Parts: sequence; C-alpha cells; structure tokens
Amino acid sequence: MGFAIIAPSTQTKKWEIEFNKQAPNEDLLIGYETEHPEEIECVLVWGHPKGSLEKFKNLKLIFSMGAGVDHILNDETIPKNIPISRIVDPQMAFSMTNYILMAVLNYQRCWYDFQDAQKKGHWAQFEFDEKILSIGILGIGHLGMDAADAFHRLGFKVSGYSNSPKKTIFPSFHGNQFEDFLADINVLVCTVPLTPKTKGLLNFELFCKLNYPTYLVNVSRGGVHIERDIVRAIDEGKLTGAFLDVFEKEPLPKDSPLWQNPKIKITPHIASLTYAKESIRQALDNFRRIKQGENLLNEVNRQNMY
Repeated sequence: MGFAIIAPSTQTKKWEIEFNKQAPNEDLLIGYETEHPEEIECVLVWGHPKGSLEKFKNLKLIFSMGAGVDHILNDETIPKNIPISRIVDPQMAFSMTNYILMAVLNYQRCWYDFQDAQKKGHWAQFEFDEKILSIGILGIGHLGMDAADAFHRLGFKVSGYSNSPKKTIFPSFHGNQFEDFLADINVLVCTVPLTPKTKGLLNFELFCKLNYPTYLVNVSRGGVHIERDIVRAIDEGKLTGAFLDVFEKEPLPKDSPLWQNPKIKITPHIASLTYAKESIRQALDNFRRIKQGENLLNEVNRQNMY
C-alpha cells in the first residue's frame, strides 16, 4: 500500500516527520508526481491542485488535514465512490475557541482604542467603557458549539444557529428561525462550512437584517462572506467592525482595501491549527478501518458537504 501527502510546502515537513514516526514501514509520497500512481491508496490533503488525485486509480480514502472539506468537494475529478474523512480534534476546538474569545474580548474591552491611545502617549483611563454584548454563533457544529459554551461559561449572553435542532446550554435557533437569531445580537461569529447554501451568506442584505450595529468575526471560509459588502456595511454603520481570518482569495492580495481599513482586523487563516500527531493518527486509523470493513470516523457527507 502507499500513502501521499499533498499540501502546501509549509505544512508537509512536519506531517512527513510525524507520519514516519507512526508508520515507519509504510511508503509515503510527498506531492502527487510519481511513476507509480497505482500504488497510492490513501491521500492526506490540504489545498491540493484540482485534478491532481485523478491519476490515483486505486485510491481508497481521502483524508482532509483540516476541518473544512470544500477544497476536496470542489474537485469534480474525484470519483463519488471514494470516501472522505476529516480531522476532528479537541485541540483544534481549543485553538479556535481561544481565537474567537480573543477577537471578541479585544472588541468588548476596547483594546484597539487603548492601543491607539498608547501610540499617542495618552492616558485614556475611564474614556472607554466595556461593551455589553449579545453574541450570536452562526454554525454550532463541533467548533462553534465549543466557542458558544465558553462564552456562556464566562457569563456572556450568547445564542446559536444551526440548520437542525441542537441540544445546548444556551438559547439556540434552527431552520427558518434565522431572522429571529439575528434580531437580538450585536456580535456575529461565523463558523459555518462553505457549501452552496452558505456561499456569500454574509452579504449586505444579511447585514441590513441586524437590528443593532454588529461586530463581525469570520473564522469559517472566505467564500462565506462578500468583502465589498463588509466594507459597505461598516461605512453605513450596519457593522461596527470586523475580525477576519479568512478571505475570498488567499493570500489576501496586497491591493485589497481590507488591509488599510482601521475597523477591520486581519489574520492569515490561522484561527484553528491542525496538529500533525493527531491528524496522522486519525488518517492511519481510518485507513485501517477501510481495510477491515469498519465504519469510518468523521466521514464526510457529500450531500451536506461536511
């Protein structure tokens, strides 16, 4: 049997080292160029070039090294009968929740105002009050639920929205209750996967449905928002600002107006980190399950796209 890791070069080295620790007797290809593509039965991918898996005629499993799978499902050359699974790691939820908490708490405690005051050498005591927040988590799957639970435990007013009903310790909405969910929030945190249904979801029309000026945090996928609509919503007072980790095009182009907007904070798609040790362990375990005819862990539903 053979394995391949297909991902940006910045990621592959640590995954290669970990793979060789856990499976020292298995053959591993880095990239997709090989004279013997028929030997590859399992690929571990992140952002693979479209069509690069087509040559692997004996492929039995595709494993996503990140929580998102849109990069795989958007490749029409992949046969529909090949199962796809993805990493689900409590450590990823820990990283994501800490990132979301950081983004929201910096806003809530007026951190950026105090930074501006520091640059001016100005003692801004008592000038900026804590904001009273009503936080809405759009997408309460594994990652969104963890963040919502954390806000709830800290005593914040928090609610969540998902396609289907979820058992939660905080108020939650689903299905056709979307506008009810939007009605009472002033912070919107987006954690939904990118699907045909969510593509362009965060647009000006949605921002106009918010009853209060709202702070936006997007840690899902850049395809879920429309950047020009975010800028417009900030200019027109629908949004008070935005904290963005994902973008329509990545890396974010140098000429993007987002860079220079003082009300937009930018990080380079690092909100939730993938840990090589657990990713490799899950990939190897799922490949073993394939071989032994067992059910996969965290198998992707192609219809739902997650």
